[in-house]
Amino acid sequence: MTWLDSLTLASRSLRRRPGRTVLTILAVTLGATLLVALASVATSAGSRIVSKLTNGGPATAIKVSASKADSDQAYTDDLRAAGPKPITDGTLNALRHSPHVATVIPVITSRIVAVPPPFGAAASPISGVSAFGDTVVGVDLSQAHNLPITVLAGSLPQPGSQSEVAITESYLDHAGISLQSALGTQVEIAEPQAFQSQNGLQYRGRWIRAEIVGVVSQQVGTGAFLVSIEQARLAQGWAIAGVDGGDAFPLPTSKYTGVVVVASSLDDVHAVRQMVTSLGYANTAPEHLVASVLRYLRVVDIVLAGIGAIALGIAGLGVANALVAAVRERRREIGVLKAIGARDRDILRWFLLEAFTLGLVGGVIGTLAGLLIALWVGVSVNTYLTEQGLQSIQFGDVSWPLIGAAILGTSLLAIAAGVVPALQAARLSPKEAVAGV
Repeated sequence: MTWLDSLTLASRSLRRRPGRTVLTILAVTLGATLLVALASVATSAGSRIVSKLTNGGPATAIKVSASKADSDQAYTDDLRAAGPKPITDGTLNALRHSPHVATVIPVITSRIVAVPPPFGAAASPISGVSAFGDTVVGVDLSQAHNLPITVLAGSLPQPGSQSEVAITESYLDHAGISLQSALGTQVEIAEPQAFQSQNGLQYRGRWIRAEIVGVVSQQVGTGAFLVSIEQARLAQGWAIAGVDGGDAFPLPTSKYTGVVVVASSLDDVHAVRQMVTSLGYANTAPEHLVASVLRYLRVVDIVLAGIGAIALGIAGLGVANALVAAVRERRREIGVLKAIGARDRDILRWFLLEAFTLGLVGGVIGTLAGLLIALWVGVSVNTYLTEQGLQSIQFGDVSWPLIGAAILGTSLLAIAAGVVPALQAARLSPKEAVAGV
């Protein structure tokens, strides 16, 4: 019996019981669908998340403070400060030339007085009706994608802009307005300068009026306003031109309030933190937290793989059950084939080709269905992330290695499931088979 004869017999046998064939293929399809969907989402989503973590962004961002580092700084995620230590341009150059550092972003903060609308005498800082003291945080907004900043509404100010500002939710609480109603409004900001007069220490302000273009959640510095670093530098220069303003408006002791150092990858975060600590600066990063999250993600992958394996095991049992039933039904046919010269390996090949066909068809259909489900899940998740103001994560992509592995795997599993029934059929003696014993 040739391979073509065996394939013809297998095809004829599958068509003989279409209902059972469809149900068996459906079992394989469901198993393959579940496995491919879980694997596609888990592997591509995991790789995308890790890619975001390891190519800049909040997880690889190390916040450096203008303060001395405690001796245990490198072994904790928290900031361990032990007194002031100025950050200079020399500090920035040393950081930029250090290995494993991708980006260095200086931060300048400055104390200000803010006046929400309505403007006028009734809302001036002197009356104290609606004015409040706070801080502006200035950064290089062209590097905002490397900073722990999330845009909740609107957009960030343009890099270098001195007439735009983004606010945090604390401003909304001070002004007593909603998130959406704040966009497009203006806020008056007074950058104070202390000076000595005959009446003692007094203050004057450098006033600007800025448009609120966005609402953000940011962890760059403590302050209700996010502005360009150029604007913060002007405010700092204006304050330095005066005298020390005491506890309310002290003169800055460091040119830069802090620095955000972005490591080249997640694996480099610890080395960069050690380098920053060796320079004597206190710093903080979610190093240990992210490592724990990644370990939990691996646990999730193991669980998903276990669920997929169980689904494929059930599909394999379906194939084995179908072939056991087929052997019982075809005993006389097997006996006739052996009586006219068919060998054991011919019968074995017949049933294994039948099992392979079931696995192949079910694997192809299940793989396509699994990819469609993964794509749908990806669209749903990205819609949710966008609604929450978070960056989308592209996953559910077509992975050709995964497609090939899924189809080949289900086919081999079906063959493995059919080995026992096929051997049972091949070992039947012609006399027993023809007699139907």
